[in-house]
Amino acid sequence: MPVELRRELSLDEGSELTIRSDGHRLIIEPRAEVLRRLRSRFQRPTDAGVSLADELLADRREEARRDAP
Repeated sequence: MPVELRRELSLDEGSELTIRSDGHRLIIEPRAEVLRRLRSRFQRPTDAGVSLADELLADRREEARRDAP
């Protein structure tokens, strides 16, 4: 990778990168950025009143109610 791009992206020698394709181009990203984005997307809700287990149970009960004869 050209030194100009490494400097622009604050990459050092040995920095880990991920490479993916969107079908028309290759996308190269620092691994740390990909992990940050994924952690942000899948982090637990910050709302103290939210129970994921309760939400799952409610969803299943609603599905069972809809499927009942």
